[in-house]
Amino acid sequence: MTIRVVVADDQELVRSGFGMILDAQDDIEVVAEVGDGAAAVAAVRALRPDVALLDIRMPVTDGIEACRVISAQSSCRTVMLTTFDSDEYVYEALHAGASGFLLKDVRRDDLVHAVRVVAAGESLLAPSVARRLIEEYTAVTARPGPGAAPSAGANPAAGRLESLTARERETLLHLGRGLSNAEIAAALTVSEHTVKSHVGNVLAKLGLRDRVQAVICAYETGLIAAGVGSP
Repeated sequence: MTIRVVVADDQELVRSGFGMILDAQDDIEVVAEVGDGAAAVAAVRALRPDVALLDIRMPVTDGIEACRVISAQSSCRTVMLTTFDSDEYVYEALHAGASGFLLKDVRRDDLVHAVRVVAAGESLLAPSVARRLIEEYTAVTARPGPGAAPSAGANPAAGRLESLTARERETLLHLGRGLSNAEIAAALTVSEHTVKSHVGNVLAKLGLRDRVQAVICAYETGLIAAGVGSP
């Protein structure tokens, strides 16, 4: 199946460069290249692509607002592109519904991989910068004591985890650390099929859209202490 992509960036060379890289793949077709967020929303409505690559800073409508509208009005999944690696942009983009976050200096192979992963219904957790920035954001908002993880008593959000089995909590812990299904299977000594089942149960029980939201949940509930999420 061909993955249909919209590329939105206000810099013509950037969007055409990304477009050429993606269009060169046998399984990817760039159906539109646009220069602002409003045009991106219009293109998604008209062309119904599978994935939209959105620059965060664009005129008319910025990428985060475009992501919010696209996520609310369509099944198109979004990957945010930016030259800025600040906490604010990452966290806002994830909560707007983004399924991935990439800096514009991404390698071409990683760009192609990101589109394929997101189109397959997964979320892009691989870039360590995204996990690091989520940790930093939650460290500021939760303000735990030095070296201490928030407890269930101190963090009401931790009550969200009560519906999970012990194995599902372990799965969420590994999701929060950015592990793939294969890596989680190895860590838990189970099959990837079993991991997929656990992941599905975690998302359903906690009302999460995808793995990106699972990462946020793992930090916000205190399952992972900010600053120690990565192996």
